[in-house]
Amino acid sequence: MTTKTISITKEAYEALLWEKKNQESFTETILRITKKSGKLSDCFGAWKMTADEEKTILNEISQGWHLTQERLANEVPRY
Repeated sequence: MTTKTISITKEAYEALLWEKKNQESFTETILRITKKSGKLSDCFGAWKMTADEEKTILNEISQGWHLTQERLANEVPRY
């Protein structure tokens, strides 16, 4: 079997470790996860969003953005 060395962030490593089952290798974990999820393009158009769902999502994004702006204004020093 040919192998390749890759570099991943600590965050990515921890996420992969979380997905890993007891006796499973990292290779087996990656193959299991990618087989299950498929390609992102396979999901395009799969969710038919209603107008109410769109409104709810946009409101939540807007609220999150405003909370982030407030937090940054309070926590990040200005020079």
